[in-house]
Amino acid sequence: MMETTLKEGLISLGLSLPQERQETLCAFARAMVRQNEVMNLTAITEDTQVARLHLLDSLTVLCCADLAGKTLIDVGCGAGFPGVPLSIACPDAKITLLDSLGKRVKWLEQTLPQLGIQAECVTARAEEAVQTRRESYDFATSRAVARLNILLELTAPYVKVGGAVLAMKGAAAREELAECAGAIKKLGLKLEEVREFPVDGTAHAVIVLRKIAPTPKQYPRRYAKIKQSPL
Repeated sequence: MMETTLKEGLISLGLSLPQERQETLCAFARAMVRQNEVMNLTAITEDTQVARLHLLDSLTVLCCADLAGKTLIDVGCGAGFPGVPLSIACPDAKITLLDSLGKRVKWLEQTLPQLGIQAECVTARAEEAVQTRRESYDFATSRAVARLNILLELTAPYVKVGGAVLAMKGAAAREELAECAGAIKKLGLKLEEVREFPVDGTAHAVIVLRKIAPTPKQYPRRYAKIKQSPL
């Protein structure tokens, strides 16, 4: 069922992937579901739901950005979404998976090579890792990490001028965007588009924010400060 749902979903997104990459996507998803029995990775374990809400949802990013030959960091990657499906779909992209939870990252480090998936895995908090990675990526993406006015301060500093933040959001995407006018300006970003995708009956969106100026050095602040007073 997972393979069929994935295949049909790719067609509806207008995406084309070789059969072997589709098989690798499903193999990774099944590895995650198995690991979920001993580690809290996901509440979604049924085949068709995993295909829709993890694999296809992650791949909506490809409808908004050409990753070929580019660098992308997935900030707060959790069990590897959207970064791992993007790495499978675009093997010539350089993907970094960043998460603060060491055991999740260790599982990714062990699992990805077994499936022939290439990605750099980093255990660190987003506001700390940026010290050595500031403005060094074409794209930063994130899914289900924080409200947009917090998320942008954690992701924008990673992106080169000319690159973009690709923020994955649910039904509240436009509401969260409305809170962010100040943050967008202060961080050197400009709203380019909001692409909406119906995923399993609810609206999912990718918010594309272009980096038009360097992010001031004082950002990101400490996470407690960001959360306490979002930009």
